[in-house]
Amino acid sequence: MRTETAIMLPEDLLQTIDRLLGQYKNRSEFIESILRLFIEHITRKEQNSSDIEIIERRAEYLNQETVDALTYQVPL
Repeated sequence: MRTETAIMLPEDLLQTIDRLLGQYKNRSEFIESILRLFIEHITRKEQNSSDIEIIERRAEYLNQETVDALTYQVPL
């Protein structure tokens, strides 16, 4: 379902959008695609941040596991 909305943008931004429309049918389609990409970027950034927090919390354990695994390696 689509909902009509009105937003205000600076004239220079509209001119840039119009210049870049290319494969897009209209401004709405262009802006929708850009917003979806930006939301995807933010979501990925949040997930990465969460993953980093988990890794940092488990860093000592992971380091110990790595050292342990290295002791099983055969000298080259």
